[in-house]
Amino acid sequence: MAWIGKLAGGLLGYAVARLPGALIGVILGHQFDRGLGARPRTVGSAAERQRVFFESTFSVMGHLAKADGRVSEAEIGAARGVMQRMRLDERQRQLAIQLFNTGKDPAYPLDAQVARLRQYCGSEPQLLQLFLEIQVDIALATGEISAPERILLGRIAAGLGFGALALAQIETLLRMRRGQPGVGREAPRVDALAQAYQVLGVPAGASDREVKTAYRRLMNQHHPDKQAARGLPDSMREIAEERTREIRAAYETVRQHRGFR
Repeated sequence: MAWIGKLAGGLLGYAVARLPGALIGVILGHQFDRGLGARPRTVGSAAERQRVFFESTFSVMGHLAKADGRVSEAEIGAARGVMQRMRLDERQRQLAIQLFNTGKDPAYPLDAQVARLRQYCGSEPQLLQLFLEIQVDIALATGEISAPERILLGRIAAGLGFGALALAQIETLLRMRRGQPGVGREAPRVDALAQAYQVLGVPAGASDREVKTAYRRLMNQHHPDKQAARGLPDSMREIAEERTREIRAAYETVRQHRGFR
């Protein structure tokens, strides 16, 4: 199927500008085909995806926490917080700790593990985004992200198919959630509204219809039941529920500000 883009581009280009257009269309179509062929395909069962997601979450977390040479008490506390929010039983908690310690090894194969995660969850970008949010949140545990941590986060994001802009947006949202400096506190109501637009992923100038559409799309993507069907471990349901509560709260903030139903 890697010839679809070239065929469509060539035919469309020929219709518009005959032979020169066809040549341009084939070139553009080739770029489309490359992207289509590069799109990761999910492999394995839902249970396997859950296992890989769990293993990747805590081992990568450990590697990130050790990126600047030592694991701080704040980072350990943040990791424990994730375990608590995931409602891990004692056996799962011990496994998470073991994975965290494995990730602290300087020789830990970060890129290979990220590639494995993408292989298993590649067609479910919501899962990959949630994974990235967890890692950024751990890096923010001390208040600031160190240079080595930023380098690793960039590698992780790129390995998952996220660009620098998406990574920056995630960091901004998590800083807002934490109330950390750099967001601004002089006008909390304005800040809350700006944060709400950020959560919904729409500009302040978006129409009411665009806001509603974005809200419905996000709720569909992040609903815990649908996330579970995509392979999210049951233990992470609470984190998905937190995300849906955040989306609902953002929508209510915008709705009340605009006065629509």
